[in-house]
Amino acid sequence: MAPLITHLYTADPSAHVFEGRVYIYPSHDRETDIQFNDNGDQYDMADYHVFSTDSLDPASPVTDHGVVLKTEDIPWVSKQLWAPDAATKGGKYYLYFPARDKEGIFRIGVAVGDRPEGPFVPEPEPIKGSYSIDPATFVDDDGEAYLYFGGLWGGQLQCYQKGHNVFDAEWQGPKEPSGEGVKSIGARVGKLTEDMRQFAAEGVKDVVILAPETGEPILADDHDRRFFEAAWMHKRDGTYYFSYSTGDTHYLCYATGTSPYGPFTYGGRILEPVLGWTTHHSIVEFQGRWWLFHHDCELSGGVDHLRSVKVKEIFYDKEGKIVTEKPE
Repeated sequence: MAPLITHLYTADPSAHVFEGRVYIYPSHDRETDIQFNDNGDQYDMADYHVFSTDSLDPASPVTDHGVVLKTEDIPWVSKQLWAPDAATKGGKYYLYFPARDKEGIFRIGVAVGDRPEGPFVPEPEPIKGSYSIDPATFVDDDGEAYLYFGGLWGGQLQCYQKGHNVFDAEWQGPKEPSGEGVKSIGARVGKLTEDMRQFAAEGVKDVVILAPETGEPILADDHDRRFFEAAWMHKRDGTYYFSYSTGDTHYLCYATGTSPYGPFTYGGRILEPVLGWTTHHSIVEFQGRWWLFHHDCELSGGVDHLRSVKVKEIFYDKEGKIVTEKPE
């Protein structure tokens, strides 16, 4: 499977269908002298490009709309423009992005544009009450919008065990809870205000993933199934599909529920480990078929921080489970 984009290194693809085209909002990987570490310092991205195509046929061209936002445009940011996402509502387009603030703490910002390809003008401050990384937006059928976010280790999610706005610096680095009976840390979700720029008054909630065999939350030591980063939400036939990466075990998994808030019951894997440490994705319906956008490091020869976006078709069985081969 060839990369969709070969003239740049791109990762963490958030794909959406806007105005009949697939728009892809990825990270823009770049060369760096920073040595690999489990805090992710080598992922030193500094701007965003937007890409689009009118067909997912391998021979179809992908348009690079150029740089739509960069570090120096955003007053509160110090470095590391990591995995973004985008949404539309009320005729405007919103680009959500994580970055470190001037104190080195990850926050989530939003930039606004009139077109899906930008340009985007950033709000001068991060979203109030935001933290960690990997924002993913979901606009439900009733028009309500939600922001999912969070990532362990370098993404700092484990630093908020004392409360949603209480940063505990002692937990910085490649750390997470462990031990018999200890529950895993979940992603976060917050409903957005009507203008898509802040969290609604009800605030941020934990996303709980249940083990199907027990009906209880997945445990912290269950690294094959616990949430690590890369939240994504899509909806099919009234079911909410929350998908995510397991990080250090390198799987993409999903869980299902009846509400955008969850709880979600673990459903299985949608992608086995790829070449490269990270795995990050999005799922979108286009022209009556469902597509998994993801990345790997094959184009760079296995350099972890130089990744390339790919896409493959996925399917559903009669029970609504995601499968990687077309059912008979």
